[in-house]
Amino acid sequence: MKKAFFILLSVALTAGCEKEITLDLQDKSGSIVIEGNITDQPGPYYVHITKSVAFTESNKYPPVTNAVVTISDNQGHSEILTYESDGRYKTSGLVSVTGNTYTLNVSVDGENYTAQSTMPAPVTLDGLIQDSMTMGDKTTYTILPVYTDPEQLGNRYLFILSIEYKNNKTVQVFSDNINNGMVNQRSLFPSLDKDDELLPGNIIHVDMQCIDPEVYTYFSALVQISGGSVTPADPPSNISNGALGYFSAHTVSSKSLVIK
Repeated sequence: MKKAFFILLSVALTAGCEKEITLDLQDKSGSIVIEGNITDQPGPYYVHITKSVAFTESNKYPPVTNAVVTISDNQGHSEILTYESDGRYKTSGLVSVTGNTYTLNVSVDGENYTAQSTMPAPVTLDGLIQDSMTMGDKTTYTILPVYTDPEQLGNRYLFILSIEYKNNKTVQVFSDNINNGMVNQRSLFPSLDKDDELLPGNIIHVDMQCIDPEVYTYFSALVQISGGSVTPADPPSNISNGALGYFSAHTVSSKSLVIK
């Protein structure tokens, strides 16, 4: 099975004390794929539903247009999402709150799929620092996100690094297992694709997401199955009933920097 990911993946797993994850590499073409996100930023929020295709097929993923999609929270609020286009369903009045637990329910073709995600407390991305290493006549640039991990153990982070207006984006995940309560010392690296090389004059944008443990496990597993371009198998989803994908309630903090 393969499923188009909206970002080119170069997942760097830099968290210690993580258990080994066993991946299912079977062909699951025709399976429902759900990608849903709720953030602490103003909505609307979107749930994208498609069907997977065989690994040997081209990157054309049939949208699911007949689903009934509901998002509710632990405070008693509930909303049925409106179909927009291309398998995308959007909220209209849902207001997110950090600390709340959100439940996604998708009904399609007589099947029901559910997932839950709790939005963590936000951690602020204070800034970005450019770093570099020179070997011979080659200089490689990296980006250090500046933030202070809270004293409480268990924080999980997902970083999305983009270069100017390129479609390719690099994803990395951190945990606080080895630097709990400390100022971050781990840099972000671009993907191995030559087109993603950081160069002087590039405008770099970084989104930092605070994510829950199950979403962290999902993205961490991608390091085992992604060569940097597509998702060739299914990492452990937090969605029930055999659906692929993920549902994430997370916070977002963003910064930009120009490479000098």
